[in-house]
Amino acid sequence: MSDDETPEERARETAPEEPGDEAPTTEPSPGVAPPIPRAKGPLPMKAPLALACMALTAVFYWLAFPTYDAWPLSLVTFVPFYLALVGQTPRRALGLGLFCGVLMTCLGFYWLFNMLRTFSGFPAPICAFFVLVVNLYQGGRFALQAWLTARAWARGWHPWAAFIVAFAASELVFPLLFPWYYAATVHAAPVLMQTADLGGPILVGCLLLLPNLAIGEVLRARLERRAWDRRLVGVGAGALGFLALYGIARIGMTTASMDASPEIRVGYVQGNMGLFQKREDPGEGLRRHKRLTADLKNKGVDLVVWSESSVTFAVPERMYAPFMKDRVSAYLGVPTIFGGVVFRNDPDRERWFNTALASNAEGDITGRYDKQFLLAFGEYLPFGEAFPKLYKYSPNSGRFSPGTSDDAISVFIRGKEHKVTVLICYEDVLPGFTNRLVRKGDPELLVNITNDSWFGDTTEPWEHLALAKFRAIEHRRFLVRATNSGVSAIVDANGRTVTHSGTFKAETGDAPVRLMRGKTVYEILGDVPWWLVSIGAFLIAFRRRETQAPPRPRKI
Repeated sequence: MSDDETPEERARETAPEEPGDEAPTTEPSPGVAPPIPRAKGPLPMKAPLALACMALTAVFYWLAFPTYDAWPLSLVTFVPFYLALVGQTPRRALGLGLFCGVLMTCLGFYWLFNMLRTFSGFPAPICAFFVLVVNLYQGGRFALQAWLTARAWARGWHPWAAFIVAFAASELVFPLLFPWYYAATVHAAPVLMQTADLGGPILVGCLLLLPNLAIGEVLRARLERRAWDRRLVGVGAGALGFLALYGIARIGMTTASMDASPEIRVGYVQGNMGLFQKREDPGEGLRRHKRLTADLKNKGVDLVVWSESSVTFAVPERMYAPFMKDRVSAYLGVPTIFGGVVFRNDPDRERWFNTALASNAEGDITGRYDKQFLLAFGEYLPFGEAFPKLYKYSPNSGRFSPGTSDDAISVFIRGKEHKVTVLICYEDVLPGFTNRLVRKGDPELLVNITNDSWFGDTTEPWEHLALAKFRAIEHRRFLVRATNSGVSAIVDANGRTVTHSGTFKAETGDAPVRLMRGKTVYEILGDVPWWLVSIGAFLIAFRRRETQAPPRPRKI
């Protein structure tokens, strides 16, 4: 793809390189759709320009993402990505997509380096190597999208349909260590988020792609010196209009439902204990949380939420309920949800659990939930169970075990039992997992307890909050988040932040919260439609599009 290639060299490059990477032929078999004609003019792009376009997408994505919040860029972020893929072979598309993904994750996940240094105990060069490996892996989401798109294009499928289903498949099936969704780029524009109650964040992302493709179609037509398809541009404009109109209507409906629902006042405690101070001086952490809870109780708060592992005493499982009442909850005088650590001795080894506990106003423990999705390096070492010696080289890494129960916990407020689904740490950025818990527990409130101090005073806590907001919309319930060092927040059923804390300071916050129940389309269907779309994305990547043969002329 260099500028000094000869026509013969370029012809060899476009020849089939491996099974499935065949270049389009000019004479399709009968009954098979004709391939996409080779573009005229500057398309397909040569390597320098294609890489520059991919870099532009990575920068736009990063700037539109939480913290910088330049959300209008979400309407053009994938335009350079789309243009760079036109006419490329699947193998080259794979490389271009990987370049884009790695650059975006290096920009957006820069905080990984300090996190690894803090938790792993590895030297800085080894941490830098691990960051590169993680970013290479996470960037594979973009590579998968680009590869699936290019293969489907080469097999005669509609460019837009292929692009969108490849995007949906990449967001659903590609397993990430630190999950994120394109939809989070519009978290600061709640009116554009509301279709999440129909199809989760993937639907929001797909609808945002259509304006991107409309602009891309106009630019592609100009580059190819042809008229642009007005119908396709209309689809892109219509998608943006649907996002806005549905958002306005749904916000109004949900607000009316909130006004008709029972109200309680909920407060959060942000203790701001240092990462290792929590372990070294657990008594100070407990005193701080009790003092701040007393302030909230004096305000008349009905429920208080502490952060993840706010009580750092490791308690044997057989006695956690009486121990926690005696040391913690009996002194609070208000229903509270707090984080703790519980362990038990199994025949094979000692097992530790990152736990959320609920207590009533008398201090009795009324519910328990154990975290199921553990944080790599922080709570477990990848491959650590298969190779236990790895923990000797990573002394700061935890060795927790995942919980198994999907049940909601019981919270008693004013003598009445209420069901609450608790999510610990980054479980609140997992839409499918949250959906499973909500369908099982049928809660009236969502609560997340988190400790983001691992990542320092970076953009990560704000990104975490932005991703979590979608859980409130998907299930039309309030979400209360209590974090050790920020950002703690209360989010309403429209995904709007009612109140939030700062970062790295001890404080409390409280606000009215509505206890709500009700089914949404996403709650009922979950990600099943997206699994079907993903299957379709892989099918069209390997199957040529077939069309009916033209009818024979009738004899007169």
